[in-house]
Amino acid sequence: MILDAPYWEGRYASKNTGWDIGDISTPIKVFVDGLSDKSLRVLIPGAGNGHEAIYMREKGFDKVTVLDWSVSALNNIKSARPDFPEDHLIKGDFFEHLGQYDLILEQTFFCAIDPKLREKYAAKVAQLLKPQGRLVGLLFDAPLNEDHPPFGGHKEEYLSYFKPHFAIKTFERAYNSIDARKGRELFIQLIKP
Repeated sequence: MILDAPYWEGRYASKNTGWDIGDISTPIKVFVDGLSDKSLRVLIPGAGNGHEAIYMREKGFDKVTVLDWSVSALNNIKSARPDFPEDHLIKGDFFEHLGQYDLILEQTFFCAIDPKLREKYAAKVAQLLKPQGRLVGLLFDAPLNEDHPPFGGHKEEYLSYFKPHFAIKTFERAYNSIDARKGRELFIQLIKP
């Protein structure tokens, strides 16, 4: 299976998006609701239908950028939120993206990439974050699938990718996951030194 732009465009164009919960996930919502600095530069890679991005825009965060391979997904965001700036809806490859951000939100992107790219993902996130920038979000803490996304894993594996690049502030079982994911998600907050 090649997890490339045509693959993801096909999934969104056919609305084959079983991972999409239809709204911002509760742990990320609670985190966003606790942020007071609305000037943060935020990146949401593999944003899909962009529920987190839309929620942040509604809360007054105007420097939110979404990145996805699927034009259909980006168009869904634009349809839901017509005032979303075009230049903040980027069709592209995360690993080729350039920029500097205060915050990167992780919501089902990490589990959608080939697990062989996880070490590269951690290094790329560190490259994209400013000093003291944060990676915040959710990772599956369950085996899941081996031959197609979502790919699972476990805390010890994930820490091996992130510890070389980040100070670990939070890396624990999410207490407020949606029912379908209860007991299977880790909430993370990692800080680039």
